[in-house]
Amino acid sequence: MTKRMLRTAGFVFLCAVVAVAAMAQSLELRTVEFESPAVGRTMKYNILLPRDYESSSQRYPVLYLLHGLTQNYTAWGLSNGSPYYAGLYDDLIVVMPDAGNSWYVNWAPNQDGQPNNWEDHIVQDVVNHVDWNFRTIARREGRAIAGLSMGGFGAISLGLRNPEMFISIGSTSGALEHARQAAARLRGEAQPGRQRRQLSDEERAAAEARRRRPNPLIGIRGFSSQVERSPEGQEYATAEDADAYDPFVLIHQVPKAALPHIYIDCGTEDRLIAGAKELAGILLEKEIPFDYMQLAGAHNAAYWIQSIGHIMSVQYEVMQRALGQRPFGRQRPRS
Repeated sequence: MTKRMLRTAGFVFLCAVVAVAAMAQSLELRTVEFESPAVGRTMKYNILLPRDYESSSQRYPVLYLLHGLTQNYTAWGLSNGSPYYAGLYDDLIVVMPDAGNSWYVNWAPNQDGQPNNWEDHIVQDVVNHVDWNFRTIARREGRAIAGLSMGGFGAISLGLRNPEMFISIGSTSGALEHARQAAARLRGEAQPGRQRRQLSDEERAAAEARRRRPNPLIGIRGFSSQVERSPEGQEYATAEDADAYDPFVLIHQVPKAALPHIYIDCGTEDRLIAGAKELAGILLEKEIPFDYMQLAGAHNAAYWIQSIGHIMSVQYEVMQRALGQRPFGRQRPRS
């Protein structure tokens, strides 16, 4: 890429961030702290409320956005554009929870007495806390969930494991093969991974110091460094544990009539696009309705600031249609 192209790309991204910041000022962003029994911790989530939330008595549909590996509940803020797109709607709540580096699963064994039931943290503790404390439409038709990278895997996996909870589930740049790859390793079937460059003693020490350094943006006691945010224990003890969270297994187990709407997108320069294409192929073969999109882009914020606009518009429309707020595309037979 030439210097001129780099300057142009940087200018476009800066303009997008400025636009997002301006739109965010017209919404109410709250950071909520609460106790999560599923993980035995004080946790936080960010929530975007409609402009007229305080002056109305209306109930609103909710979109849950899950962050990626090494990210946190602030990831879907200014850098990834969710306030801008949420600002295009006057009747949508957006919730951005935190799950550390957990992959959104209930870990098989835990260590040091710290519970790590991160699936339960999202689908029970976070959802219940939001429904109890905000004016939501607290049923399936009023809930959608999506995420990026690790969060894309989490949204699809949790949505297929709990299809009664969400009307739409979505993934952008999702690590959809994560559980399948873990199952293969546990069965001794995995191919050797890429050899990483060996780090010097100084490089290892610096990397470990970075992992132990608290991130002041997170502000959760005992859960603000990457070391603290990585669960102690084992994600899956057996291949069957991993299968239970594998979207490529789950999609064959959920009855078609019970499936939520599914949205998938990925950048064409992202190595994770192979899993997105494969899952889309299964959905086509099984004649399951879904939305698929691929855009030019890689695994980065510049891509996600584009994709969130598509995710939000599609899932918002799915919720509105399920709630009876949109015309039906097919004429109903007359009685």
